[in-house]
Amino acid sequence: MLKTPLHKFHVDHGAQMVEYAGWELPIRYTGIQQEHRQVRESGGLFDVSHMGRVYFTGRHARRILGTLCSRRITDMQNGQVRYSMICNERGGVKDDVLVYRLGDTEFMAVCNAGNREKLMEHFEAVRAADDLKVNIDDRTLKTSMVAIQGPKVMDLISRISSEVPTLKRYRFTVKNLVVMKLIVSRTGYTGEDGVEVILPGPMTEMALKLLLKDVDMDAEDALVKPAGLGARDSLRLEAGMALYGHELGEEINALACNVDFAINLDKDQADRPEPFIGQEALKKTRDAGGPERRLVGLKLTGKRSARQGNPVLIGGAEAGEVSSGCMSPTLGCPIAMAFVDSSKTEVGTVVKVDTGRAVIEGEVVPLPFYKR
Repeated sequence: MLKTPLHKFHVDHGAQMVEYAGWELPIRYTGIQQEHRQVRESGGLFDVSHMGRVYFTGRHARRILGTLCSRRITDMQNGQVRYSMICNERGGVKDDVLVYRLGDTEFMAVCNAGNREKLMEHFEAVRAADDLKVNIDDRTLKTSMVAIQGPKVMDLISRISSEVPTLKRYRFTVKNLVVMKLIVSRTGYTGEDGVEVILPGPMTEMALKLLLKDVDMDAEDALVKPAGLGARDSLRLEAGMALYGHELGEEINALACNVDFAINLDKDQADRPEPFIGQEALKKTRDAGGPERRLVGLKLTGKRSARQGNPVLIGGAEAGEVSSGCMSPTLGCPIAMAFVDSSKTEVGTVVKVDTGRAVIEGEVVPLPFYKR
């Protein structure tokens, strides 16, 4: 298994380590619910170095991303980040990515760990097919990435930077810290305010000590404490954020995933660049009335959580399937996301979820479940 530059940090802080997408990563430290609440109430530190970081540089950097991404790339500004889908020809989702514009001919895409190698093959195939002048450089193993998330994070960062707290959401800046260069973006996957930081791998522990120099993460009342993959998953679910392999996938139509804001189906108009891969298939889906099933939120009763694959029943008949579920530490009840028949997605629709052991009652609710 691959290890991140913070592997020793995790072990020293008592993390339970697990295999995830070929990496050895912390699932929890003190407990998932405790770490979840720490992020909601104060601040948490996540090691997300397993996420792919791929740089596109050269004359056709913007053009190749315009072909790959469902979101418009041409009008991005330097220092801007955009969330986008990368689709296959059928309109299914190869991955969801964050695209950073560093300059006119330099971009970076952050992708999911389990899709990095597949995407690199896809990127190279598109580059070769269109004979594009662009260098594609996978820097994942040379760098690290950490996320510091929570309502008190910006107050903490303001002690060492006056610029970062002024960044708008989905903007980034490049900072020099001693002998290293950092990319600091106001992005995250928790539904809270905060930043994600990309930096040279060997410098990671030193950088954290400088960034969090006044924080004793082992103290009971620490503003920021380490958090693992378990809390990251429950936090993103409360925030209604899609996860590849659950709400996103090659066989799931992108228009079904509640990410319409990240899909620009007008990219082939006269004043726009060429269509993105999968666009024609998605337009056919739209023109035919939309996908058969759409992603919705479910608020459930009792104490039992729904799990991926559990059938969703409406009116006594199967009408969908759960994609993710958990007991919400913030709301104090089970929540789930599910794909249900498009004709039955109205908020307030009564549902039942068959877990195999029991049938849980609930209703369709708006996404996200939680807003800060």
